[in-house]
Amino acid sequence: MSYKPVSYHPKKKLEKDLQDPDFKKAWEALDDEFAALDALLAARKQAGLTQEQVAAKMGVSQPSLARVEASLGSHRHSPSLEMLRKYAAAVNCKLEIKLVPQHS
Repeated sequence: MSYKPVSYHPKKKLEKDLQDPDFKKAWEALDDEFAALDALLAARKQAGLTQEQVAAKMGVSQPSLARVEASLGSHRHSPSLEMLRKYAAAVNCKLEIKLVPQHS
């Protein structure tokens, strides 16, 4: 038996899935959480720190920090504002929260 890889194109699959109104609504509902996760990861990368280093600066365990980063997509262990402030300080950033009017 020979190995035949299956072709998979995530961007094309997402484009197709977004044509389903129910999927699109659910995907867009997670937009702010994905943006928050991107911001956390970008700040940590910019600071040149590992999860373990950030966790040490925050005074939490690395698994706790991993749950914070993972929670933004899963709705479990949602981080508090205080946790986000500590994260921001650990990566030498200031936490800013803003509300943006929705466009219809």
